[in-house]
Amino acid sequence: MTSPGDPAAGAGAGGRRRKLVAVTACPTGIAHTYMAAEKLQQAADDLGIDMKVETQGSIGAENVLSDNDVREAGGVIIAADKEVDLERFAGKRVLSVGVAEGIHHPEQLIERVAAAPMASGGGAAPPGGAASAGAGGGKERSLTYKALMNGVSYMIPFVVVGGLLIAISLSLGGHTDPEGGLVIPDGSFWMRVNQIGVIGFTLMIPILSGYIAYAIGDRPALVPGMIGGWIANDGSLYDSEAGAGFIGAIVTGFLAGYLVLWIKKVKVPKFAQPIMPIIVIPIVATSALGLFFIYVIGKPIAWVFEHLTDWLSGMTASSAIVLGAILGLMIAFDMGGPVNKTAFLFGAGLIATGNQTVMGMCAAAIPVMPLGQGLATLIRRRLYSQQERETGLAALFMGFFGISEGAIPFAAARPAQVIPANMLGGAVAGAIAGVAGVEDAVPHGGPIVAVLGAVGGVALFFVAIAIGAVVTALATVSLVDISERRRRGESALRGGEPEPALVGAVEAEGAGTAGGRATRQVAVEAPATTAATGEDTRAEVLSGYLTDRTVKVQLDAEDKEFAIREMAALLAATGNVTDPEELVRTALRREAQGTTGLGEEIAIPHAKTDAVTAPTVGFARSADGIEWGALDGTKAKLIFMIAVPDAAAGDEHLRILALLSRKLMDAGFRERLMAAPDEPSIIEVLREIQ
Repeated sequence: MTSPGDPAAGAGAGGRRRKLVAVTACPTGIAHTYMAAEKLQQAADDLGIDMKVETQGSIGAENVLSDNDVREAGGVIIAADKEVDLERFAGKRVLSVGVAEGIHHPEQLIERVAAAPMASGGGAAPPGGAASAGAGGGKERSLTYKALMNGVSYMIPFVVVGGLLIAISLSLGGHTDPEGGLVIPDGSFWMRVNQIGVIGFTLMIPILSGYIAYAIGDRPALVPGMIGGWIANDGSLYDSEAGAGFIGAIVTGFLAGYLVLWIKKVKVPKFAQPIMPIIVIPIVATSALGLFFIYVIGKPIAWVFEHLTDWLSGMTASSAIVLGAILGLMIAFDMGGPVNKTAFLFGAGLIATGNQTVMGMCAAAIPVMPLGQGLATLIRRRLYSQQERETGLAALFMGFFGISEGAIPFAAARPAQVIPANMLGGAVAGAIAGVAGVEDAVPHGGPIVAVLGAVGGVALFFVAIAIGAVVTALATVSLVDISERRRRGESALRGGEPEPALVGAVEAEGAGTAGGRATRQVAVEAPATTAATGEDTRAEVLSGYLTDRTVKVQLDAEDKEFAIREMAALLAATGNVTDPEELVRTALRREAQGTTGLGEEIAIPHAKTDAVTAPTVGFARSADGIEWGALDGTKAKLIFMIAVPDAAAGDEHLRILALLSRKLMDAGFRERLMAAPDEPSIIEVLREIQ
C-alpha cells in the first residue's frame, strides 16, 4: 500500500506510479466542478501520476471513489467551495482548497498534498478550505453567509408545511372569538390538523439554529445548535413571556458552531479521540450553550419584554398615528420574538377593556411582512432563487391568514435588508390603521379576521395592509438589489435605473442582431444567414442541440446583458424558443445568483425554462471580450448559451454543461475555436466535444 507521505514526484516507492485521488465541488455543482476536475486530471497526466477525480455536481456524484481507490492513494486533494465529508479519508494526507485553486493551480496542489495534514475522520472539509478566501478573489460568499443560508434552506420546509397547515385549519375549521381570536373547536378534525402545523412551526426555530451550527462545526455541532434554538424559542426557561424567536436561533446557531470549532482544537489523549465527536463535544457544547443562554442572554430578553410593556402602557394617550407606527415597527421587527409579542399582547389585552383600536393597528401590521416579502419575489423575480420564489408564494398565503412567520426565511437569509423593509411597511400599515380608527375585536390579524367579520372599518383596514405590503416589497427589492450589486462590484452599472427592457420584437425577429447598436460585423453575419436558409441538412454537434444556425462568428454586443440578449435571439432562430423575453429573464436571474463566467475567456450562460420547447445550444465569439465577472478576471471571448425546457428529462442542461466545461479546459481546443475563420470551421472544431 502506498504510504500517505509519498513524495511529490510521479514515481512512488519501488518505481510504482504515484496515486492520488481528488474531489471537486462548488455550491451550484455545475461548471467549476468539472473544470477543476479536468485541470487536475490534465496536470496529473503531465506529471506521470495516476489520479482519479470524483465530481460532486448537481447531477450527482460521478466517478465516485471506491474504498480501494482511497486505500491505494498517497494523498487527497479536495477542491471545493462546499463541505466535503472527510470520514472516508481518515489516515490520509488531505489538502482542502477552493475550487478555483483546482482550476488555476493544479500542479501546485499536486506538489503541496505530500505535506498536507492527516485527516482524523469524522469531520468535513470546510467550504473552500484554508485557501478559499484568497482563491475566490472576493467573489465567494463568506462562511458566515453560507452557514446562515444553510440554516434557512433547512428551515423553509418547516415554515411552509407548518404555516400552510395552520392556515388551512383556521380557514376551514376556525371561527372568531373575542377572547381567543381565531379558534378551532377542541377535539375536531381541524384541531388535529392545526396541531400538526404547530409542531412544524415549533421545530423551525431549532432547525434554523441546528443547521447554522452544522455548517460551521459539522455533525458535533448539530445537537447543541438544535437544543440551543429550542431554548431560545422557549421564554419560560428564562422567565420571559416570549422567546427570542428566529433572531435568538441565529445567535445560538453561530455560538454552537464556533464553540464546537473551539473545542475541537483542544488536544486530548489518543484513546479519547473516538468519543470526542459523538459524546464529549455535543455534551459539553450543549450544556455550556444552554446555561449561557438561560442565565446570560435570557435575562435581558425578559427585561426587555417587561419594560416594553410598561412603556407601551404609557403611550396609549399618544396620537393614533404615532402609536400605530410604533406598534407596526414592533410587530415587524422579530416576528414572534419578544418585541413582536410585547406589541401583540399589549393590543390583545386592551380588547377586554373595550379598546379595540390598538388591536386594529396590530392586526393591520401583522400580515404586512409575509405579504410584502411574497410580493417582492413576484415583482423582482431575478433577485430570488427558485426555492425563495416558491417560499414567497407560501408567504402570500400565510399573510392572508395573519401568520407573520411566513416572512422569517427571508429575514433570516437577508436580515440587514429584509428587517428594515418589514419595519417600514409595518409602521406605515399601523399608522394608517390608527388614523382610520380601525378596530379588531379578536386577538388575531390579517385579512382573514376582516373576512370573518371581526374588524370595524374593513375598507381602510385593507388599504392599510395593501399600502404596508407594497412599501415592504419595494423597500426589500431596492435594498436587496443594492446589496447584490455592491457584492458583485456592479453598483456603478444601471444604478437607480429601472430594470432594462429584455429581448424585444426587433431583436427576436432579427435573429442575432443587436437592434442596430453596431454594424462592424454585418458582413460576417451573412454566411450564417445564408446557411440558415439554404441548407436542408445541418451540421450538428452535442447530440444535435448545436447546429450551424446557432453559431455566430462575432457578437455585436459589448456587455454581458446584451450578449445574452443576442444569444437568445440566435437560439430563437431555430424555432425552439417560444418566448425569447422569458428566456433572457431566466438567464439573467441565473447570472444574479452567480456569474457563469468560468475564466480562461469562457462564459456559459444557461437557462431551464418552458420558454424553450427543446434543448438548444448556441455558440458565439467576441474578439475584444466581454466582462463576465470571471474569477480569474479574464473577459469572455468564447460564449456558449444552453437553454432547455423545464420538462426536459433529467438534468440535460447540466450534462451538456459538464461536457463543455471539461472540453474547454483543453487549451488547444480553445485556440482552434478562436482561430476558426467561419461557421463551418467552428462546427468542425466543436465536433471534438464528446
